[in-house]
Amino acid sequence: MYQNYIFDLYGTLVDTHTNENKSYLHQKLAAMYASYGAFYTPKEWKSEYQRLCREKKAARENPHFEIELTEVFAELFTNKGIQVSKDTVLAVANMFRVVSRDYLKLYDFVLPFFGHLKKKGKGIYLLSNAQTCFTVPEIKALKLYDLFDGIVISSEVGVCKPDTRIMDELITKYHLDKSRCIMIGNDRTSDIRIAIDSGLDSLYMHSNISPQITEEYEQTKATYEVLDGDFSRIEQLILL
Repeated sequence: MYQNYIFDLYGTLVDTHTNENKSYLHQKLAAMYASYGAFYTPKEWKSEYQRLCREKKAARENPHFEIELTEVFAELFTNKGIQVSKDTVLAVANMFRVVSRDYLKLYDFVLPFFGHLKKKGKGIYLLSNAQTCFTVPEIKALKLYDLFDGIVISSEVGVCKPDTRIMDELITKYHLDKSRCIMIGNDRTSDIRIAIDSGLDSLYMHSNISPQITEEYEQTKATYEVLDGDFSRIEQLILL
């Protein structure tokens, strides 16, 4: 039925939890910046980081605009008169993510399902609302990176799901036929909404980190739904 399977990442393939309000996080980042001559107290670093994020988001009218966090990390250096390399900025981003992250793991169904897709010659694509500087190292650590036939991440496109421009980027970049694609995700308001608006079939899977279900949320219906956490049913529903 489908040739190309487009997956969301967090809450769909990957179970994770982060906390960017840890005091330990801001202490470590302030210390790292200080090692390059950019001096912040932990409280000042947190305040400036949050201010820059707010300002970049407020500068765009599109509610689905996605900021590029590496620009924020770089600006935190330049605001102190310090110039650093792109590699240094990426190292800062990696530290930020690793320290803020509580856990990161694949859902049990992922690798067996991907194996079945590969055996049947299906295309596997990632469409994620995320930051490339965080996501690429994580999917490499989880041994997922090389399993994807294509990857599009919102921070690179500048918009996030459900803005259809990010789906258009994936479809155009990899020359996909929408009629042979299905979008799979754990969030009705982004994953399923963008599929509907883009003219794709979809599968909604309710996971442990899906958004809270409301009446409005339930009105966005997918072509297929797995609500009981039995992700083994996904293969039965859409792998034909």
